[in-house]
Parts: sequence; C-alpha cells; structure tokens
Amino acid sequence: MSALEDKDAIRELLAEYCFLLDSYRLKEFGQLFVEAGEWISRNGSATGPAAIENFLRQLVPEPGPGTRRKHVTANIVIRLDGDQAEVRSNFLVVRDTSAGPAIAVAGTYHDVVLKIGANWRFKSRRLTHDIAGESGLKPVGP
Repeated sequence: MSALEDKDAIRELLAEYCFLLDSYRLKEFGQLFVEAGEWISRNGSATGPAAIENFLRQLVPEPGPGTRRKHVTANIVIRLDGDQAEVRSNFLVVRDTSAGPAIAVAGTYHDVVLKIGANWRFKSRRLTHDIAGESGLKPVGP
C-alpha cells in the first residue's frame, strides 16, 4: 500500500469506530483493537477486544429514545512510521435528550495504530475530554 492508501485505511478505521459504537455493535467494535489494545478515557480503561467490549457494555446504554448518540471525528492528523502510525483527531458526541440533540462531549483522540496484514487496528486509543456536558452514560461500578 502507498502512504495515501494507508492513511485512507486509517481514516476508515476511525469512521468504523464511530459507526460500530453508535449502532451498539460492541463485539465488532472490540475487534478494531489488537489483542493487547487499550481503550483509555476519563470513565475508565480496558485492554483487549473482549475486555473493551465488556467495558463499553457497562458504560454505554443501548440506543433508544433518549439514549441515541452520534460520534463525529474530524481534523485527523496521521503520522505514518512503517506499519505503525500516530493519529490525533478531534471528536464530538451528540446525544439525544427530551429537549432535542445536545453536545455530550468534545475532545481529542490520541491513537497508536498498527497494520496487521492488510488491516489497521488500534494499539491504543486515549480519549481526552476537553469539553464535557451530560454524557448520558451508565455509571461504572468500582
């Protein structure tokens, strides 16, 4: 693959993350991470596809009236280094409320992605919540 093809594939990985999370397809969502991949946020962290899936099931409510959300990723900067890349992007989450759509959170993703065969996967995804409103998430136990 050329550098442009790799960058395009990485952008698709970031988009797939949003689509799978918003549609609550969490098993497939977890598969976007390598075996020792990490998902890290202010709400907690998990390592590995199954643990990430299970953690998100505890944290994110299933989509329905009042709990739907849409993730948007923008301002994507990709620094390729062979079969690894560092990626920085901004994100915005809009959630459903009884008063209509509301911005739940805006922030920055800090990613390390790895090329495994022909596919790119997250080695780590760290979320920084720069602007946080009412996220409508489930509380995570101790």
